[in-house]
Amino acid sequence: MEPNEKTFTDEKSSVENGTEHVAALTPHSATSFEGSVEERRLVRRLDMRIMPIACIMYLFAYLDRTNLGNARLQGLPEDTLHGDPTGVLFDWVNSAFFFSYILCQVPASVISKLFPPRIWLGCAAVGWGLASTLMSTGFNFPSLVVGRVALGIFEAGFGPGIPLYMSFWYTRHEMGVRMAYWFGFAAVAGAFGGLIAFGVQNAHTAISNWRLLFIVEGIPAVLMGFVAMIFLPNRPEETSFLNEDERKIQMERQSRGLKADIGRTVNKAHVAAAFKDWKIYLAGVIYFGANCALASNSAFLPTIIKTFGYTNARAQLLTVPPYAVSAVVLILTSYVSDRLQSRGIPLSMAASLGGIGYLLLLTVPANNHVRYFATFCITSGTYTVIGITIAWFAHNLGSETKKATGIPMYMAIGQCGSVLGSHLFPSKEGPRYIKGFAVACALEFVAALCGIILTVYYRMENKRRDRKYGVPERDAAVDTTVLADKAPMFRYVP
Repeated sequence: MEPNEKTFTDEKSSVENGTEHVAALTPHSATSFEGSVEERRLVRRLDMRIMPIACIMYLFAYLDRTNLGNARLQGLPEDTLHGDPTGVLFDWVNSAFFFSYILCQVPASVISKLFPPRIWLGCAAVGWGLASTLMSTGFNFPSLVVGRVALGIFEAGFGPGIPLYMSFWYTRHEMGVRMAYWFGFAAVAGAFGGLIAFGVQNAHTAISNWRLLFIVEGIPAVLMGFVAMIFLPNRPEETSFLNEDERKIQMERQSRGLKADIGRTVNKAHVAAAFKDWKIYLAGVIYFGANCALASNSAFLPTIIKTFGYTNARAQLLTVPPYAVSAVVLILTSYVSDRLQSRGIPLSMAASLGGIGYLLLLTVPANNHVRYFATFCITSGTYTVIGITIAWFAHNLGSETKKATGIPMYMAIGQCGSVLGSHLFPSKEGPRYIKGFAVACALEFVAALCGIILTVYYRMENKRRDRKYGVPERDAAVDTTVLADKAPMFRYVP
């Protein structure tokens, strides 16, 4: 139960049966609260309640999915994989997560619309936290694979669910920087992961360092799951977190720019529309390239830095600065993107930065200072691409159901890039890793090209609709219940 929760019998019945209650709460004027003191106060309250919980949950989610890179340097292959001299077994353990994560994302995201968000997201955190913690008991290749598969199943209910959940609460003018803060905690997780691994590396306990690492990073996720179940607000139309005045403001904010399938409903036509939308597949290509680089970084950055001539412990410590810088770059770029309401151009610039980083690794094999600088370019560019993509499609799909389908669709395509990235750096190809760097470099530049194609299309389509149907009032409610983003008065964020 949420703190001080009352019984909202009438509200819940109307939510379960459609959107009548939502309509009753929505003000007649589409912009009656926009920019008001009351709205700003509400947004601050939302930020204080939602953002810390969502960000810390993602911190632990990312720690739990990426800690294999540090565990590799702490003896995991020697203890469970018979040394794994080729690195192939480790690659498959790492990529096992992505198979279940990919398969479960779309059904999990669509089904999540039928459950209270705090229960759904909280249970997902408890599940992946337990899976990560229990990986400390792994003793051979199959046991580690089972743990990673379970981790992917539970995280599939969280990763695409948060952008959908955030879109219930934030407008498209607010979404970019919030998604940057949220996804920025993946970079923070990279920094924290290095620090935690450095501390664990110097711990003297009765169990192996890598087993202790899984325990230290798994248990907090379980605790955060229970925190989410207690404190995370449910949907705006049914949570007791809001009083009635705040609820009216939030329902007006939620319908600002569109009026769609709000509530615990699933529009089957919009599910089908998502599968037919070429733009979602192009977003998947962008996400594929970025996730290939991201998975490579997460699993192999300590190993790559070790090729500069550092010890295991120092290599793990040196992963911290690139992640810290990437978090700052992501937040600043997303802030500018929000202010300009432009996503494609910042995305393409960030992807190009990542590609340049890989070019430096390929072309400057002897200068470790330049190579270390290249890791900053790669992490900053890659994390920024993913953060902007998430914000871009949180409000460009027109309805909740199409978002619940489209967001995990492009994420699932993107996670196939994570599988590829997990196999790009086998030990036998070190220390140059020419194939891995070249593939990741090419995919970064492909992502940049796709970003340009999408932003040009969105700008042209907006102009076409302006000419044919007229220029809509700013943030006026557009009925997208039938056509989703194809509604004549709907306008894309380019």
